[in-house]
Amino acid sequence: MTPGARAAAAIAVLDRYLAGEPVERALTNWGRASRFAGSGDRAAVRDLVFDALRCKRSYAALGGAMTGRGLILGGVRASGGDGGDLFTGEGHAPVKVGPDEIGRRPVGAEALDVPDWLLPELEASLGDATVPVLRAMQVRAPVFLRVNLRKTTVAQALARLAGEEIAATPHPLAKTALEVTGNARKIQTSESFRTGLVELQDASSQAVVEALPLRDGIRVLDHCAGGGGKTLAMAALARIKVWAHDANPRRMADLPERARRAGVAVTLTEAPETLAPFDLVLVDAPCSGSGSWRRDPEGKWALTEARLAEVVAVQAGIMTRAATMVGPGGTLAYATCSLLEKENEAQVNAFVTAHPGWTVQSKQRFLPTSGGDGFFVALLTRA
Repeated sequence: MTPGARAAAAIAVLDRYLAGEPVERALTNWGRASRFAGSGDRAAVRDLVFDALRCKRSYAALGGAMTGRGLILGGVRASGGDGGDLFTGEGHAPVKVGPDEIGRRPVGAEALDVPDWLLPELEASLGDATVPVLRAMQVRAPVFLRVNLRKTTVAQALARLAGEEIAATPHPLAKTALEVTGNARKIQTSESFRTGLVELQDASSQAVVEALPLRDGIRVLDHCAGGGGKTLAMAALARIKVWAHDANPRRMADLPERARRAGVAVTLTEAPETLAPFDLVLVDAPCSGSGSWRRDPEGKWALTEARLAEVVAVQAGIMTRAATMVGPGGTLAYATCSLLEKENEAQVNAFVTAHPGWTVQSKQRFLPTSGGDGFFVALLTRA
């Protein structure tokens, strides 16, 4: 496919998304109908689509319309181009840019690519870091790997990856974190990945796990395990007995095989209360996902004030449930991949106020300006 044809394909996918179709489904449907497109073409179209979703409001302003065409044209203009090389009207390329597609400079929340109602929430939560953080969220997230210290060392993993033509470098957010700098698309077919030497995991997510009070022999519950990334990371850092639970057990379907590949033992449970008490309960709570919107920009535009209020209420309920499973002297770890204070510090403060005897031992924020996703983690203990 020519660059113009790729742009036209991205426009078609974005129009389907703007009409209400989930973006992943729109990409899948386009791919099925476009057997001529090679793997490189599919990756390029996907990149164009997700770049446009990260910057949907600013690109629409620059491109003159909230349409697939407007978004792609806006992206070209944001990069300093005029669209003449892509919008040629030749072959499968989009038609030439018309005099009515002038566009304008985005302002305010539009320029930072967030909903109007959300910007005050972010400013209250991030203060002077608001603009740098939101600018960081407008670009693609780095690809990170977690070195499985149960099977290898960082130096050995780097050497193995280099031998498979995957370039990576250590990242300061976590001792196990590697930032991939070349050939990221080779990772999942690499021997290093298939044999469990490395796992795909954001650096801030790894830093959250490193902040936990892990030590050999303790009993640990990952209460909102999801796919189990933090479950595996905990099991690799200490010889613990670890259980994984999720409200939707299907999310953990791949976890047993991933644990086998990683060389660690993980037990799935649908009734964690029957196994209590635990020395450590990790609640990686469902949240707005605002810290990871570089990876899931569709989620940013789907969030509403009402949905945020629902999520905050769910978080409070999960914390209350999880606290009953913490044994004497144990730790409740509360984490989110959110940037918003009402999901983080305010949530923890409300829990402590409502549950006398609990004390906050530490709180940490990780912002996208440090390289990884936005994360928050607090450690609480009961007197």
